[in-house]
Amino acid sequence: MNDARNAIERLVALLSRLPGVGKKSAGRMAYHILDADPAYARMLAEELAGFHAAIHRCSICGSFTETDPCPVCSDPGRDSSIICVVERAQDVRVIEESFGNGTSTEFRGLFHVLGGLIAPLDGVGPDKLSIGQLLSRIRSGAVKELILALNPTIEGDTTALYLQKILKDYPVEVSRLASGLPVGGDLEYADRLTLSRSFRGRIKV
Repeated sequence: MNDARNAIERLVALLSRLPGVGKKSAGRMAYHILDADPAYARMLAEELAGFHAAIHRCSICGSFTETDPCPVCSDPGRDSSIICVVERAQDVRVIEESFGNGTSTEFRGLFHVLGGLIAPLDGVGPDKLSIGQLLSRIRSGAVKELILALNPTIEGDTTALYLQKILKDYPVEVSRLASGLPVGGDLEYADRLTLSRSFRGRIKV
């Protein structure tokens, strides 16, 4: 009995480390797995075990992918003259799902994942982000516009200002999503209509 309780507690502790999952939610997940068919638990464990081996960063945009380049970067139908700069790989998924995988008139360009935002208090400087790779893509000469789709937070504003500063001598137009996104909000939780308006109303910076 003691061993079973310890196993449950270990699983709850691991699940509660996931973002947005508290101890109670983790407990419900753990007991759901116990109540489910053992085949489900084995399948879940196998998928998790091979997750890091199957998924890696796209060598061009930095998004997570099973193929390199990722489907977005290798799609000849995308507009390579526009790059949407985002903080995290999941932001790419949010925008793609909102706009029908690049078929929408709001956004048919490519992406670039910074891998975070400038946050001096947390020890995150520009050197910790993939800004160098972004500049390399711009130097190719194909990029005409950068859309900064960064969260409207202090860190997002700081990163946007830094990018504007280093890009001022490059022949590229820099715009930022309009204020349809709530201040202090998170791109991941924006609805499709808000994102659509933000892209259409993006402003030159």
